[in-house]
Amino acid sequence: MTHFSDLGLNPQLVRACDDQGYSTPTDIQEKAIPLLLKGHDVLGIAQTGTGKTAAYALPILMQCKYAQGSNPRALILAPTRELVIQIEEVFRSLSKYTDLRILAIYGGLGPRTQIDAINNGIDLLIATPGRFMELYLKEVIITKELKTLVLDEADKMMDMGFMPQIRKILEVIPIKKRQNALFSATFPEKVENLSFEFLEYPHKIEITPQATTAVNVEQSAYDVPNLKTKLAALKYFLEQEGFDRVMVFCRSKLVANDLEQYLLENLLKEKDDNLTADDIREGQTAV
Repeated sequence: MTHFSDLGLNPQLVRACDDQGYSTPTDIQEKAIPLLLKGHDVLGIAQTGTGKTAAYALPILMQCKYAQGSNPRALILAPTRELVIQIEEVFRSLSKYTDLRILAIYGGLGPRTQIDAINNGIDLLIATPGRFMELYLKEVIITKELKTLVLDEADKMMDMGFMPQIRKILEVIPIKKRQNALFSATFPEKVENLSFEFLEYPHKIEITPQATTAVNVEQSAYDVPNLKTKLAALKYFLEQEGFDRVMVFCRSKLVANDLEQYLLENLLKEKDDNLTADDIREGQTAV
């Protein structure tokens, strides 16, 4: 059985993996880490929950080793603020026995704190495309020392319309001696086309067929005959213990708005029959 110590990682990283309870690498980690450590470009296709982040984080941490200079040496791009924060957490947990300076930048808040952190010197930068370009155009981010570029969740970036920004980013970072990696849960044609212009002779790693669920995700299916029954079933589940954080996917924005109205009126209003949905939105009751 392979251990992280068998993949060529230094003792500090292996120790951090042990602290996180990572003893045996996942398939994507076992295949991607050695290739990235050797400097190859990598195209990784694997679902969420299979350890993709650590698969590229560990080689980056291994190659950067320690804090050096003021400008970032590795850039990881991800489509959403939430994913950027999640990636940052993985990097910080795996770099706990190093002095590497890691920063996540994203929109949704003023850039002043992020600008100050960049000016103080960073080694690894994790960013959404929009915030990266915003700070680059302000001449805050210096790209001349970037040696590694990773695009994570590339399929989501394509779906969210980030392609023009990604192309602009590729134009402003060094090409020579730059290692590239692209990770995606699926491999549609648009991601394949991006890989052609982004990666140079990449090693493709496809852990499982597309649209296959990660093995650590448990799924259940319920056959309901109509919308009324579907709403009743959703209401029932949301009333059960353990359903504290729930994401519901809808076909359209209109359906999502109608469902919100239904849940507000039929779940929260039960706490006080005198409240309207608008009252609840304004925070006059606690969930």
